[in-house]
Amino acid sequence: MLLSLIILYVITLIYISIVERFRNYASIIAVQGWILLGIALLRLHSLDWLELSFIITETLIFKAVIVPAILMRVIKNTHINRVATTGSSQFNSLMLSIAALTVSALLTYCVADQTINMVFFGVALYALLTGLILIVLRSRIFTHMVGFLVIENGVFLFSMAIGVEMPILINAAILLDILISVLMLGMFMTRVDKHIHTDDSDSLTHVKD
Repeated sequence: MLLSLIILYVITLIYISIVERFRNYASIIAVQGWILLGIALLRLHSLDWLELSFIITETLIFKAVIVPAILMRVIKNTHINRVATTGSSQFNSLMLSIAALTVSALLTYCVADQTINMVFFGVALYALLTGLILIVLRSRIFTHMVGFLVIENGVFLFSMAIGVEMPILINAAILLDILISVLMLGMFMTRVDKHIHTDDSDSLTHVKD
């Protein structure tokens, strides 16, 4: 079951690198939140109930509900719809995503540390690279925000790679995840509120600094 969830998570990373509609981004982030919840339940069931409850609450309420709801609200309020690419086709994005997956697998094989769950390590590394691909290839600031959220999910998986032995790392990763996400979403919505007062979705491309 755990392996099935990990494979499903990898599929969402491949899919998010090629989608063009912002509503699909929000939906994928929500799905990833539910997948991370299932992974946390299966991977960390041996932890203290208080620590496990904290982790489940963060993945369920924050990752699977609150963040996707904020993304959908931004889409509705700003009327943004599709990704504005910088000359990169979906095929190129797919090839880059597969290349990132290959690099992640090779690096994981080279590390091969017995104290780390290498499956989680490899998937987490792939999530980081996928987030970077979204940030580099896409021009819309909304996509950059989604890229940072994907990277944060990768950091969460990194912490789970050794989380059973060192649960404090998971708690620290969760707190950092919440802090950065709140700051990032808050800054983004503030910039949109100050600079976007039109139905023209292309105007978002100028709000990048």
